Amino acid sequence: MQKLKYVGLAIVFAFFMGGGISHFTNPDFFLDIMPDWLPWHLPLVYISGFFEILGAIGILIPRIREWAGNGLIALTIAVTPVNIHMWLNPELFPNVPESFLSIRLVLQLLLLACIWWSTRPMQPVLSRTEVS
Repeated sequence: MQKLKYVGLAIVFAFFMGGGISHFTNPDFFLDIMPDWLPWHLPLVYISGFFEILGAIGILIPRIREWAGNGLIALTIAVTPVNIHMWLNPELFPNVPESFLSIRLVLQLLLLACIWWSTRPMQPVLSRTEVS
């Protein structure tokens, strides 16, 4: 089970480190997907990228892993309005298949579950004699 948790951590790390870096190397992509009603588009792109990188690094440090995981969960939930905006307005994103916009929301739920599961401490497995 421990090896699976490391696989989960690797997935979460790669997703957020890669995504965070791309906030700085390709901010136009993120600016294009933000709904008009959100304020401060460029600062939000950089702030969210910074926290993605910070969270990715944080999950590598065992003593703060759970806190970093909580932060990544909060960040993922915070960006959900952007994903919903894209899903509700596929005509604004002609280069993205509509099916991907729907699947993306499901993948976000799976990502949240992976973050939660992989950043929680392992619970000791009870032996049969301890359970009886």
